Amino acid sequence: MEGPDTTPRNGHRHDQESDGAVLTAPRPAAPSPTPTPPPRERWRRSTRIGLAVIATVSLLEGAAFGGTYYFDTSKYVSTDNAQVDGDKVDINAPATGTLTEWTVTDGSTVHTNQVLGRIKGIGAGGQAQHPIKSPGNGTVAVNNAVNGEDVNAGTELATAFNFNDIYVTARVAETDIKDVHVGQPVDITIDASPKTPVTGIVEEIQNSSAGSFSFFPGPDTDPSNPQKVDQYIPVKIEFTNTDGLTPIPGTNVTVHIHKP
Repeated sequence: MEGPDTTPRNGHRHDQESDGAVLTAPRPAAPSPTPTPPPRERWRRSTRIGLAVIATVSLLEGAAFGGTYYFDTSKYVSTDNAQVDGDKVDINAPATGTLTEWTVTDGSTVHTNQVLGRIKGIGAGGQAQHPIKSPGNGTVAVNNAVNGEDVNAGTELATAFNFNDIYVTARVAETDIKDVHVGQPVDITIDASPKTPVTGIVEEIQNSSAGSFSFFPGPDTDPSNPQKVDQYIPVKIEFTNTDGLTPIPGTNVTVHIHKP
């Protein structure tokens, strides 16, 4: 008679040790649980408040800029394409040679036909002496010469200005020139002294654009249309009050011309 079947259902027979203990086949390890991703860290309340404040400030700044721009454009014709200017007195070398007896320095006062130095000519023994005379009255703003140097005829030795006739040359876009008329008051900000209140009045409006004059900067090209050239009209502005300041020719300024 056969004994009971000890074969397990999985088809594997249990092995028995000498002491009679029953060993079973090891069970497969259970799969490791899938790790749960950590929850997203929510913005702190202080961060949200900070972002809200930044957004609000940006909106307020934009609104303020827009309001200021509208106010300025409705009340003024403004441009920073402007400089202190004046009637120049160019002192040039009358001949080619060596500069001697040059007495000019920055700030020197010169008068019409005043002898400022001499040019010792080259050739023929170098005995010819050519006097250098001032063509007008003014104060020297730029001195380019040094005694003993060799210069060519026509070399600019110095530039003087008549400080009794200093003004501003402002270049106004042709699209805005219709709002500019002789006699209009002007607020002027001098870059070198921005806190000094300076005023002026429109004295003259050129009939041609700045691009037509070699002594003005060239016209700008509109980047949106390379075929179109933006033109600027020179406007002469006379000083009415400088608050004790002496404007220096060549200094950059910003002008606000009051609209009618």
